[in-house]
Amino acid sequence: MAAGKLFIGRRVRELRLEHSATQSQFAERLGISLSYLNQIENNQRPVSATVLLALADKYGLDITELSTGEIDRLASAVRETLADPLFESYSPSLQELKLILQNAPGFARALVSSHQAYRRHSEQLAILDDRLGRTAFVEGTPYDEVRDFFHYVDNYLHDLDIAAEGLAAEIGLQGGDAQPLLAEFLERRFGVRVVYDASMVSHIRHFDPSQRILSLNPYLPAETRTFQIAVQTAQSHASDAIEAILDKAAFRTREAAEVCRIGLHNYYAGALLMPYQIFLEAARRLRHDIGLLAARFGSSFEQVCHRLSTLQRPGSKGVPIFFARIDRAGNITKRHSATKLQFARFGAACPLWNAHQAFEAPDRIIRQLAETPDGARYLCLATRVTKGVGGFRTQRSSYALAIGCEISYAGAFVYADDLNLADRTAFEPIGISCLTCERTNCASRAIPPLRKQISVDHNVKDATPYRLI
Repeated sequence: MAAGKLFIGRRVRELRLEHSATQSQFAERLGISLSYLNQIENNQRPVSATVLLALADKYGLDITELSTGEIDRLASAVRETLADPLFESYSPSLQELKLILQNAPGFARALVSSHQAYRRHSEQLAILDDRLGRTAFVEGTPYDEVRDFFHYVDNYLHDLDIAAEGLAAEIGLQGGDAQPLLAEFLERRFGVRVVYDASMVSHIRHFDPSQRILSLNPYLPAETRTFQIAVQTAQSHASDAIEAILDKAAFRTREAAEVCRIGLHNYYAGALLMPYQIFLEAARRLRHDIGLLAARFGSSFEQVCHRLSTLQRPGSKGVPIFFARIDRAGNITKRHSATKLQFARFGAACPLWNAHQAFEAPDRIIRQLAETPDGARYLCLATRVTKGVGGFRTQRSSYALAIGCEISYAGAFVYADDLNLADRTAFEPIGISCLTCERTNCASRAIPPLRKQISVDHNVKDATPYRLI
């Protein structure tokens, strides 16, 4: 797959201003003409490999920070926003959209945020039609705000990840059974004693701050108990770093900050049990065999998938993947993508995506070669996991885990070894959601796309009761 042209005018301009240089001075030092620099800064011409290397050599530009993942995520959100009938009189060209994203990403994010607020308030008004006076207006759910926070930091928190990796080295965590090492560290450093309480039938963990006792359910899988000890370590050892992240995030509500605090504790725990460089090297050596990685680090399948989605450290990135967790109703309860494939913010996911089949085939990894309407192709993996204590009277929840990569990276995954990646007919057509997918011949379509009109012929019956025009 050919590499796309690199338009980084805004970053070049920022770099020049950081060094208090005029365009003439900057161009002279890079060895290019003033007019070429002007065109680069205004995103009228892409940056060449020669100029890119000169920027790295003379001005310390970190080339790894130029990943297009953030632009892809933002572009997906803006396209979905503009697909709303509210904007039916405005349909920007691809070039116009690129100019906005490259030159004014802050404006693009503001547009997406405004549209989200509009959608929330529209839904609330619909509820008020039936329940006038009973429903108060709210600013969206805390989970939506926190999910967007992790989405836009690329699911990687550098300072927190580095701190967890440092502590792992101090304690001697190299994978395997980390429970005794973590329990000993908690008691020695913070006076926290870990006990296993057989009376905890439905709870996972309980910490008594006055007694300094962390009680765990002994009936849980070993990897879950280990993870909860790592969470307690995060609460005790990384509280200052976590509070600094929360202060900078400036969430709108206290509830969102509390939800995010849980996410940050979990992030630290995963980074502690699966230290970045050790985990990255193991993932490459084992060719992303998730079962082997889970055994190597004493973690669950889901914990490994989640950790793979965080390998975005500048200068040492892993394979860019997408990762999602879906419940039986089709709700996406976790999502992140470092690929062009971005999950829908409204509506259900595409029914042709293999993630939905995971519930029908427990204990199997389902593979799919898929192609989205933009022509991008992916290796998609899905499996079902069940979470819960497992007692007769306790509830257990099942989820589908979906993970995958763009096809150019499929060779790094053991799951692609016997698949014919060169056969275009082997790729199944999928979309993001019916609301935004404009495929006209999909028998699985649930609703028409927002940007298409429908035509009904009462004399013809096809898979859908209408035709898209």
